[in-house]
Amino acid sequence: MRDTRHPQDIARDVQRHTPSSRAAMGLCALAVPVMLSMPWWADSGAIRSVIELSCFIVVAQMWNLLAGYAGLVSVGQQAYIGVAGYAMFVLANHFGVDPFVAAVLCLVAPALLAVPAYALLHRLDGPYFAIGTWVVAEVCRLFTSTFDYVGSGSGMTLRAMGKYTVEQRELGVLWLSTAMLLLAVGGSYTLLRSRYGLALTAMRDNPVAAASQGVDVQRLRFLVYLAAAVGTGMVGAVYYLSALRISPAAGFDANWSSICIFIVMVGGIGTIEGPLIGALLYFAADRLFGRFGATYMVVLGLMTLGMALLARGGLWGLWSQRVDAPWFALRRRLLPLAPNLSTPDPTRRAR
Repeated sequence: MRDTRHPQDIARDVQRHTPSSRAAMGLCALAVPVMLSMPWWADSGAIRSVIELSCFIVVAQMWNLLAGYAGLVSVGQQAYIGVAGYAMFVLANHFGVDPFVAAVLCLVAPALLAVPAYALLHRLDGPYFAIGTWVVAEVCRLFTSTFDYVGSGSGMTLRAMGKYTVEQRELGVLWLSTAMLLLAVGGSYTLLRSRYGLALTAMRDNPVAAASQGVDVQRLRFLVYLAAAVGTGMVGAVYYLSALRISPAAGFDANWSSICIFIVMVGGIGTIEGPLIGALLYFAADRLFGRFGATYMVVLGLMTLGMALLARGGLWGLWSQRVDAPWFALRRRLLPLAPNLSTPDPTRRAR
């Protein structure tokens, strides 16, 4: 007999994952052991390339959280890269901390910097906030350039890594890179799937409307800024642990912000998939065309401008408009009712 109840009164199945997201999760699960095993089958060049690509992905994901969800456009995230890198070198060289342990402990430094920095910057809005972040980064660069304890303008060399062989260094840095990727991408996915993710999405779409519905916009922006500072600091620790040397010009290089903007704007802002696509594109372009110098950077800038004007959703936005196949399923969808409604099992779990 046909069920005459209103469709809203009937329990419906909720789709939590899609076939494409399950496939993407499977590939991610496969990528982890592949990365961890690289020291036993890959050469040093391939390992360095994977470490560099991991840094690009993570720094872009952190910038995407800031600009794509919290609405905080920063051009000074290099401040946290440099501060974390210098903190690691100081702990290892001056205090005798093992470099790999120092790479974890140094993340306290960007967190300590982010609190007073945001206390000053949160009063600014739009382009003024962006300029303020750049000023913070420049102050950090100028301070380290004149501070003899950290080598002034000549920088520091990670002498403490001399006790490890090349193979041991590659193994340790690669495993740290893998953990960094899991924390950044997996953490972003977990956050955006939670109730805080709903608040972030509402804040991204309309912060005024989100505040009217009870979202503490200022508190949430501070927490995102703090998390992005620590995540960006992870990149500084891993990148310069691999490079074995840091200087003010390198650690606080404004090119880090340029890389973030290009990756996120071209890949797709406000998504998890976008920074992954943008990072792969930037990495490939850097390998193929980096030798052209200034011309190469001009082309990247024009590509970013073109995407901002013509396709604000980036490459992933263009793809998702035509194909509904998310790699990271953030939405829950009600499955359509069958033509002949029947009473479903109320104990059936959502898929």
